Amino acid sequence: MRSRVVAAVLIGLGVLALVFAGGLAFVVEPRVAQLPYDMKLTQSVAEAPDARFLQITKGVAKVESGTLRSTVTVQPDPKATADLEGPLDGSAMVWLAGQEVVRTDTNAVVSAYSTSLAVDRRTGAARPWNKHWLDTGSDRQTVQYSGHMYKFPFGTERRTYDIFDRDILATRPARFVGTERIEGLETYRFVQEIRDGRQRLPEDRLKVLLGQLLRGATAGEVHYGNTRTVWVEPTTGQFIKVEERQNKSLVAGDGRSVVILDAVFTYTDDTVRKAAETSGANQGRLLLVGVYAPIGLAVLGLLLVAAGIVLAVRRLRRSGAEVPAGSRRRARHAAPPSPDDAEAARPGESVGSS
Repeated sequence: MRSRVVAAVLIGLGVLALVFAGGLAFVVEPRVAQLPYDMKLTQSVAEAPDARFLQITKGVAKVESGTLRSTVTVQPDPKATADLEGPLDGSAMVWLAGQEVVRTDTNAVVSAYSTSLAVDRRTGAARPWNKHWLDTGSDRQTVQYSGHMYKFPFGTERRTYDIFDRDILATRPARFVGTERIEGLETYRFVQEIRDGRQRLPEDRLKVLLGQLLRGATAGEVHYGNTRTVWVEPTTGQFIKVEERQNKSLVAGDGRSVVILDAVFTYTDDTVRKAAETSGANQGRLLLVGVYAPIGLAVLGLLLVAAGIVLAVRRLRRSGAEVPAGSRRRARHAAPPSPDDAEAARPGESVGSS
């Protein structure tokens, strides 16, 4: 009786462990592997030493040289997120993001922008939304964001992803080119190359630049190129390191040109270290919920079920072995009844009657 109860308990616990394993893998993990509504503000700092850049001071445009520092800030917009409707409700959130580039010797602002966009909580990619906007200081415009800007998907794969470039207001592919360990983490390296891009400037600003930098020019455009390399921790999709080799030239209609940006921006060591620490902690939680705990519970569940079955089988065999040996021998050696005995055993007749 006792062994039967123990076997039933073991099998029941094993089944329960298997159910929990499936729940963690297929229910809990998908909910954990998405951007939280209460995510913290993040800042990424990159520097470009020995850069050439356009500085406009009190309406005077001039190409300067020095070290630039870029600070990108991303934070959630709870109010705008709460107002999301339809397919965006629950699956997307709104980010407020911005960048400020200053020269390190004077802290003078060289360029800045702010923007609002809706992103998918699992992939980190921009979602179609009718309230995306971008403000570069001189004009605020409506944009149609797509692709990735600040994050790759949870479970990033070794394939090509589209990254949105703010200067050309379009996406370009970023190819997977290999892996690299950074701060103890394995990262996936992606490279996006933009050649012969065109940056749109407000007409009045373009005329000012042409009039001061290419005197006599009445028409022109800004040519833009960038080789963007992104190191991504694949479990979380977080950017661990980013490098951008940017160049811009103001090109007049008559063919004359002047370089207005030539810089290599790279995340600072402190930014890389903090990104790795945050990503490593999040990676550990995701692996625990999505991999280690489900596998451990599944193995434990199978062992418990197997142990319960083995115990139940042994009990059945032991029950069969407990039949009295004497009874088995009597049954095995008893001689079959003779015909005379059979006759004698008939009811109503006595032996020896005539």
